[in-house]
Amino acid sequence: MAESKRDYYEVLGVSRDADDAALKKAYRVLAKKYHPDMNPGDVEAEKKFKEASEAYAVLSDPEKRRQYDQFGHAAFEGGAGGAGGFGGFDFNGADFSDIFGDIFGDLFGGSSRRGGHTSNGPMKGSNIRKSIRITFEEAIFGCEKELEVILKEPCKTCNGTGAKPGTSPETCPKCGGKGQVVYTSQSFFGTVQNVQTCPNCGGSGKVIREKCPSCYGTGYESSKKRIKVSIPAGIDNGQSVRIREKGEPGINGGPRGDLLVEVNVSRHPIFQRQDVHIFSTVPISFAQAALGGDVKIPTVDGDVLYTVKAGTKTDTKVRLKGKGVPSLRNSQVRGDHYVTLIIQTPEKLSPEAKEALREFDRLTGGSLNPENGSESGPKSKGKKKGFMGKVKEAFDE
Repeated sequence: MAESKRDYYEVLGVSRDADDAALKKAYRVLAKKYHPDMNPGDVEAEKKFKEASEAYAVLSDPEKRRQYDQFGHAAFEGGAGGAGGFGGFDFNGADFSDIFGDIFGDLFGGSSRRGGHTSNGPMKGSNIRKSIRITFEEAIFGCEKELEVILKEPCKTCNGTGAKPGTSPETCPKCGGKGQVVYTSQSFFGTVQNVQTCPNCGGSGKVIREKCPSCYGTGYESSKKRIKVSIPAGIDNGQSVRIREKGEPGINGGPRGDLLVEVNVSRHPIFQRQDVHIFSTVPISFAQAALGGDVKIPTVDGDVLYTVKAGTKTDTKVRLKGKGVPSLRNSQVRGDHYVTLIIQTPEKLSPEAKEALREFDRLTGGSLNPENGSESGPKSKGKKKGFMGKVKEAFDE
């Protein structure tokens, strides 16, 4: 009994109303995953590749897809007699050229002859990445730093050609000076030609027979350079500063790459930052909270004198407008500084301070001895002490 076929939509993992783009995308993923060239000797992978190819060949053809949607696999049974080797399915008319041009470009590191191709023209050099550490305040207001970088400069002996003085680079014999070579590979669907960068000359189209004794044919000499880095006000941790054309030299006359300096901002013992706002906490005494008064609040601009209102509760939020972080886009625009006021409870009290607090408690409701109402402290005699009174008395002794 012949093995039953899976539904083509199930094979590709798409819905029955998938459009052409979705079909191609799904098939491309499966073809790259199960292609025989990527899985040599894997019979199961080859089977899945053929199954996906058959499904795509049907569903990508409007007429065949219409027949399949109406009759299922029966639409193609007995009509082709096995010409295609896929259980009777015929691939005549199926066009895989476009998708396989892309797939084989990825598989073999080149590009299809139909699509784009590599070039030995001028190319920008690679970027160099460095990191630098600054303080919290430096990030807020900006600063100037110096960074030591090893840069490549054209060799003075050969003027950057890489060839020994008196000689010149020669045309690459492998690519004929084109910087590209064409590779032909056999796929399941026939011969595919792919274009790759010439491995002999690296895409330059030139080879050096006699190398420069100073740079050993590279055309460059490395030297340490100290570069000034301007850190803008408002930069945040992890952001980078780009310094144009301080990276690796370009290829074939192309411009230099850039120097990317990542900024690492040290933590601050008091302040915390979120975007353009700064957050901190400030302790105040019970007396300041109850009676009101002035308190100094540290900011990145220095101490600010703030008047606490009488009756202020702990965790009260205070907004200091314009005392936050400058915007990177406009340093004249700054965020705010949000301060949380925390009432501190004294840990050590003198006898006089304790007595003053007892008197204060008696005048404000007698919370220290609630069972005796306003009668509190050691003055209450002749009455039975409650549990809290005994504890307080023991504590006082």
